Amino acid sequence: MQYVNLGRTGCKVSRLCLGTMNYGPQTSEPDSFAQMDKAIELGINFFDTADVYGWKKGEGITEQIVGKWFAQGGMRREKVILATKVYGPMNADPQDVTMDRGLNAVKIKRACENSLRRLKTDYIDLYQMHHIYRDVVWDEIWQAFETLVQQGKVLYAGSSNFAGWHIATANQTAARRSFLGLVSEQHKYSLVTRQPELEVLPACKFYGLGVIPWSPLDGGVLGGILSKQDKGRTAGEQAAQRLAKVRPQIEKWEALCKELGEKPADVALAWMLMNPVITAPIIGPRTMDQLTGSVRALEIKLDEATMKKIDEIFPGPGGHAPEAYAW
Repeated sequence: MQYVNLGRTGCKVSRLCLGTMNYGPQTSEPDSFAQMDKAIELGINFFDTADVYGWKKGEGITEQIVGKWFAQGGMRREKVILATKVYGPMNADPQDVTMDRGLNAVKIKRACENSLRRLKTDYIDLYQMHHIYRDVVWDEIWQAFETLVQQGKVLYAGSSNFAGWHIATANQTAARRSFLGLVSEQHKYSLVTRQPELEVLPACKFYGLGVIPWSPLDGGVLGGILSKQDKGRTAGEQAAQRLAKVRPQIEKWEALCKELGEKPADVALAWMLMNPVITAPIIGPRTMDQLTGSVRALEIKLDEATMKKIDEIFPGPGGHAPEAYAW
């Protein structure tokens, strides 16, 4: 396994991040336990979850599964850099408006306490804002995070699904408060979705944020979908709709991967890992084979000619903004 600093921090995380979103809805608790044990065996020390995962409002099913795994002992908690998220509605009681969608100070405090309880831990390594919240000033958000850091309940703050402007504003405000601010951004990014190269990736580089891409295979479209359209997630209607939009590109993509003698999913991850701004793409396995197979991406090195071919198949936005569209 390879390790890298999480953004500008001294915290070392694996180049692959174990995503747990399937734990509960798609992957049973025993299978989830087995995957997490295997991840540790493979050297993956970076686990990502969220309070809303499990998709039963207020229950935090996925966090509960991770917490039960930690509770087995064996230094499991100590071996993991744990990331979870706050923002989504967690008000199982309709009258509990404080736990509705958002990032006010009351919500952040209560959500953190609830996540700690479900995860059976006394601290969260990386507490991420799941989405931008425009109805609260940054001073209120940072005051809440500062309190959690001072109490030792949170070590680092991260964001998810932020625009470059949000990252800049958040960290400028944090700097004024003498607070570390955001150290990572979790963003949708893949060969099919390269728009973040315009503003988000440059902002992360400038402010020292590690980038944690989610859906690096774009819902399975980049994972060899043409040969397995009747299996797993790739059999669904959404995957079929995504494929319909990019089928000519995917045909060229899979042909190139065949020439390289590598699986498309592994090449897609390897391409992403060539970018030094990327900390760790999130792999969200449903099965053990998907988990163990992902490690191959760390061994693949793409030469300049191959990178050029990939750019020809999936052209990016033309560089950083504003140079990509203006002068």
